[in-house]
Amino acid sequence: MFQIHQFPCLNDNYGFLAHDTASGETAAIDTPDAGKYLAEAASRGWTITQIWNTHWHPDHAGGNLAIKDATGCTITGPAGEAAKIPGIDRAVKTGDLVTLGALEAHVIDVPGHTLGHIAYHLPAEATAFVGDAVFALGCGRVFEGNPGMMWDSLSRLKALPPATALYCAHEYTASNAKFAVTVDPDNAALADYAREIHAKRARNECTVPTRLARELATNPFLRADDPALQAAMGHPGDPVATFAEIRGRKDRF
Repeated sequence: MFQIHQFPCLNDNYGFLAHDTASGETAAIDTPDAGKYLAEAASRGWTITQIWNTHWHPDHAGGNLAIKDATGCTITGPAGEAAKIPGIDRAVKTGDLVTLGALEAHVIDVPGHTLGHIAYHLPAEATAFVGDAVFALGCGRVFEGNPGMMWDSLSRLKALPPATALYCAHEYTASNAKFAVTVDPDNAALADYAREIHAKRARNECTVPTRLARELATNPFLRADDPALQAAMGHPGDPVATFAEIRGRKDRF
């Protein structure tokens, strides 16, 4: 009943169309490129009926109005950024539900990258659309929030069921892997993952989605509560300072 169509757009974004076969509804998850989204939907015989925005950045909400003009869809976005979301019809926050046909998505506030960033978790489908909050082996830059805020947000995502598929919005994984091994060089699972990622990218294959279970074992940004990594980063017992150290090193990498 639930289908996800994933496709590359812009320089390194991924577009996602979520489709409920029972109702025929289709949600565009963010809108980096309106023309690409409309063409991809048409190629599958789908009509976009909703847009679910994760945050306000133009490579996530810039296509809203063009898609709404073409389809008459409704736009859902973060309450904390409602004034910045073009064409928004419904503003949502943690605790709210968004539906696609009979399918339910739980909204999770994950500020840090931007102050109002949200994720959409569909527990029955073991799926979460996480925007730029977390990436395969990475996380979003902390543009508007602070390290404590971002760590709290990542902790909410860490608490999802480990089998959850994380649909993150960019193909950054190869560069993230090159960095991750510099801060966690003795992690065998990470080394295996990095080799797999580089082989996939050499074949021009996608590394998204990723599974939360794998990220919990390998993604240094999600492991700032690991005592060994805390010690290696010079902040034993302090996950926020450890996260800030890792994020700062990545920003300079």
